[in-house]
Amino acid sequence: MYKKFLALVVFAGLIFACSSSGGGGGVDPGDDDVFVDNFDRGAMLTALADQVITQAYDGFHTQMIMLNQAGMNFVAAPDQTTLSNLRNGWFNAYKVWQYIEMFNIGKAEELQYSFYMNVYPLSVTDVENNITNGGYDLYAVGNQDAVGFPALDYLLYGLADNDADILAKYTTDVNADGYKTYLTDVLTQMDDLTRLVVNDWGEGYRDTFINNSGNTSTSSLNILVNSFVQYYEKKLRANKIGIPAGVFSGNPLPDKVEALYRKNGSKELAEIALQAVEDFFNGKQYNGGAEAESFKTYLSYLDRDDISNNILSQINTAQAQLNSLSNNFYEQVNTDNSQMLMTYDELQKVVVFIKNDMPNAFNVSIVFQDNDGD
Repeated sequence: MYKKFLALVVFAGLIFACSSSGGGGGVDPGDDDVFVDNFDRGAMLTALADQVITQAYDGFHTQMIMLNQAGMNFVAAPDQTTLSNLRNGWFNAYKVWQYIEMFNIGKAEELQYSFYMNVYPLSVTDVENNITNGGYDLYAVGNQDAVGFPALDYLLYGLADNDADILAKYTTDVNADGYKTYLTDVLTQMDDLTRLVVNDWGEGYRDTFINNSGNTSTSSLNILVNSFVQYYEKKLRANKIGIPAGVFSGNPLPDKVEALYRKNGSKELAEIALQAVEDFFNGKQYNGGAEAESFKTYLSYLDRDDISNNILSQINTAQAQLNSLSNNFYEQVNTDNSQMLMTYDELQKVVVFIKNDMPNAFNVSIVFQDNDGD
């Protein structure tokens, strides 16, 4: 009996030692194989909400206010100065947008915020028909490719081949009032949607987001990981690089680049977007500052620094390849598309780490649909 009792004590001690050593997660045998660990997900969600997400939204909201004011100044007195100021405001806001487009959660998901802000390529036909006919509903799903940043790109750069003729569209054209009205309505919609999303974070969604700290399919962690991965794979890797390069079509499609009409902004937007992905993974505060609790610190807690190292190393490799491209992706695709394809390949290598390795470590399921055949 004594030997049996001693064996039981030793066995129990081994179990306790295994369960309490290190920082990694495990499986609770009494809870139907539910993944458990002691990482404070609530603290991570709090840090990401307060130091990264809402700060980025506040920064973008500030840019939208200035952009809207520049739009009103231009409509009141269309000339070269007000046009230049409006263009600067548009691109400054577009750059900050790259830091928040990945957060397709909460009110942003409900409103389809990103679909009204940045669907490209633009339907010029829809824009011109709206301006000519009037009576449009910019919140109709069919107008998602006729509004937002791409619509402003066209209205500020694409109406004619030179600034004098562009200004004429807002001054002497037979439908000058229609162009000014449409520009105003697009800006108003962008500002209204932004206010709704920003206010929702400040009026309760922040607390909902933080308190939903479990690890179920509807928890904030799972939703955030899915939004992060989907943004990287679809909006960054595919939309900015893969589709214009012809990865999915077999033929290059230069007309599908971001910021098509400005010409020399597509590379900068892609570089900022990739930097925003890296910053969010690291928990880096928006617009500078220290790193907070993040996906990286969670992986470190789970003793999976190898995954973090793989992600960050490959992002740096992709960034270096991206930096080698022309400032104008339309020009790059037409002159040397092989470099675009090489950039896509380097971006694609990151997908394995963030879509498979990282979610598996967190025990998070990727649930969004993947239809691009990769």
